[in-house]
Amino acid sequence: MFNNLSYPELQAYWWIIISLLASVLVFMMFVQGGQTLLWQLGKTKKERSLITNSIGRKWDITFTVLVTFGGVFFASFPLFYSTSFGGAYWVWILILFSFIIQAVSYEYRTKANNFLGAKTYETFLLINGILATVLIGVVVGTFFTGSEFSVNKLNITHVSDPVISRWQTVTHGLEAVLNITNLALGLAVFFLARVLAMLYFINNIDHAEILKRSAKQLKLCSVAFLVFFLLFVGLVLTKDGFAVNPDTRVVFMEPYKYLHNLIEMPVVLILLLIGVVDVLYGIFLGAFKTSGKGIWFAGAGTIITVFSLLMLAGFNNTAFYPSTYDLQSSLTIHNTSSSKYTLTAMSWVSLLVPVVIAYIWITWKAMSKRKVSEEDIENDTMAY
Repeated sequence: MFNNLSYPELQAYWWIIISLLASVLVFMMFVQGGQTLLWQLGKTKKERSLITNSIGRKWDITFTVLVTFGGVFFASFPLFYSTSFGGAYWVWILILFSFIIQAVSYEYRTKANNFLGAKTYETFLLINGILATVLIGVVVGTFFTGSEFSVNKLNITHVSDPVISRWQTVTHGLEAVLNITNLALGLAVFFLARVLAMLYFINNIDHAEILKRSAKQLKLCSVAFLVFFLLFVGLVLTKDGFAVNPDTRVVFMEPYKYLHNLIEMPVVLILLLIGVVDVLYGIFLGAFKTSGKGIWFAGAGTIITVFSLLMLAGFNNTAFYPSTYDLQSSLTIHNTSSSKYTLTAMSWVSLLVPVVIAYIWITWKAMSKRKVSEEDIENDTMAY
């Protein structure tokens, strides 16, 4: 099957896989969103412990998806990995640091003789909730706005300095936060994570006061999410985009490129509309009906919406990681991928993805057979 695919078809296949993993990661970041709500929804120590344990049972799934996403991106598009992770390293270090303190917090928050105290670890969870969501959104935003780097593959022949990619700013990625389009997406991801978290709490927690507060906060965060998301979409669809000549592979600026992509790929347009409607319907169920089903509609909508946006960035002769320093250094799915042999071998392994998804689903269902209550936390010696 995969042996019969052409090289461009394999590259497109792996961009789809990458986009799907990224979409699932954004959905799973409801864990980070929940961490930012500890003090808003939990007014007592018991209530905060209830919230922490509700999302704590899922935090490792988020981390697993993040690691899988990074590993697959490295294996399928290594030049992006070396350019972004090796150049914009301050952003990635902050993201990694936030996930490290998250893991430490869940491990030691309630341990005996904890000299830092539970509040310190709850602060760590808040930091992870803010940094991870905003910065990952900002990084994805650069797929549409570009970054300042150069790429010269001939540098690999320089024995004394075989560096292919070079970042051209001393802030090494932090400058992306100052771009309004990137920041709009970062804040949209932040508020979306909070929205998904509250929908999850309505589905997963058995506590009247927390559910009441969740429904109230859900309305406020939903408005903030829509404002920043629509701002991002408006800025992207009206800006010049990084187009690639299909014959010469020369990169050039095309007015309304991403709007053209949306029109020229009607399937993506339909998926984007379905995703947005699903998210809005999920919000309606949670905010106005206090229904536990809201998380499933909003979660599916999140995955579909993010997937659609990444299709706009990578397909239809578009540079998915553009360079504003040197247009011809921009990265596409064609000039950044591994060899055809590697992609083919990896494609056979990708057939195990449904097995992994099934495992996650079974694990999720096993941990969510019934809603979490204060009694569960009191009787659980392994509580977070």
